[in-house]
Amino acid sequence: MIPSAAYSNSDTGALPLQVGITGGIGTGKSLVSRIFNVLGVPVYDADTSAKELYVTDPGLKAEVIHNFGPAGYLPNGNPDRAYLAAQIFNNPERKALLNSLVHPRVGQNYRDWASANRQAAYTLKEAAIMFESGSYKMLDLVIGVSAPHDLRIQRVLARDSRRTEADVKAIIANQMPDEELLRRADFIIYNNEQQSVLQQVLKLDKLLRQKAHQHRQQNI
Repeated sequence: MIPSAAYSNSDTGALPLQVGITGGIGTGKSLVSRIFNVLGVPVYDADTSAKELYVTDPGLKAEVIHNFGPAGYLPNGNPDRAYLAAQIFNNPERKALLNSLVHPRVGQNYRDWASANRQAAYTLKEAAIMFESGSYKMLDLVIGVSAPHDLRIQRVLARDSRRTEADVKAIIANQMPDEELLRRADFIIYNNEQQSVLQQVLKLDKLLRQKAHQHRQQNI
């Protein structure tokens, strides 16, 4: 990885340009994030952080148990993800309730992380439901990762033998349509196995560093 100091933010009091990266299951947003990270861009994985907060945040754990019962956690202290998934599946009210417990804590965790990465030219926040949760509002720009429907299904089935094609189709159906993602994102990276993802990232990284410099100058 290129040291972040190579693209340091000389204004230590201002936050760097904050960029989001999102896309539905199987689009390959994590792959794209890893490429940016190799280029020296700090990446915050919201989904991974949320999983960690279920364990490390005692307040969150207490609220989950209060609202979803003791079965929400396993004896080893980890959340029972299968149980919680069943509780919110096809139940918008319960899903909204769980999100209302988790998302604010992830938001605060991200803000602390962004503050700790002030030296970066820009940062990336990776999240699957960035627009749906409203977390895009705290960001300056959003990158959407797009891939064909059938290719997304193939990728998920190849990496997760526990899921069926029907499972993946149901997940995609419950996520933001690709057309809406294309409309709302500031930039799109196409992970369709026809266009070079690396070249798209390199081009976008160059542009974002230019925007980051402008952002820094405006906030001095």
